[in-house]
Amino acid sequence: MLKVYFTPGTRAGRVVWLLEELGIDYDVDILPFTKEGLKSPEHRSRHALGRVPVLEDGDISIFESGAIIQYILERHKDGGLKPSTDSEEFPYYLQWLHYAEGSIMPQVNTIVVETILLPPERKNDVNVARALKLLNVALLNVNNSLENKDFLTGTFSGADIMTGHACIGAKRVGADISNMANVGNYINRLLSRPALQKAMKI
Repeated sequence: MLKVYFTPGTRAGRVVWLLEELGIDYDVDILPFTKEGLKSPEHRSRHALGRVPVLEDGDISIFESGAIIQYILERHKDGGLKPSTDSEEFPYYLQWLHYAEGSIMPQVNTIVVETILLPPERKNDVNVARALKLLNVALLNVNNSLENKDFLTGTFSGADIMTGHACIGAKRVGADISNMANVGNYINRLLSRPALQKAMKI
């Protein structure tokens, strides 16, 4: 059985969401967002930086949420959630699968660090303003690509789990999507999925 090392409110939610969408049995080991939880020698033996998610599948242990999503869809895909490699949608599926970490999450990370994790004397409003500006540009690209579509490649796929999850996180850290109706509707569409709702309760 697959095992997911998980901390609420992190990218590990993507992995649980996918497993719920596919109906695959899994175990969850919930680690608190503390030094003792994530930086313990035991967890550092799984991920040297002390981060989640980590997926164990028998003798295999891998990290990085995007890699885990791709791995599950290739080896445990039970119903798809990705276009065939010879389809017109496949190149764009790959694009949006990686867009989350390439364009959205770096800005989200900056905002979280500057507004939540750093002590007051080290916070920098200039960094936050710049990250929000870049984040809104990144989301505008998603908004334009969702014109006349419910999901990024037309039908729900692993790309929506990656970039959709990032869009939800971006909104939570203060991204202004008031002029991005497609993104707003997209987020609501994703949040209404039973699999995501179940994943968010863990």
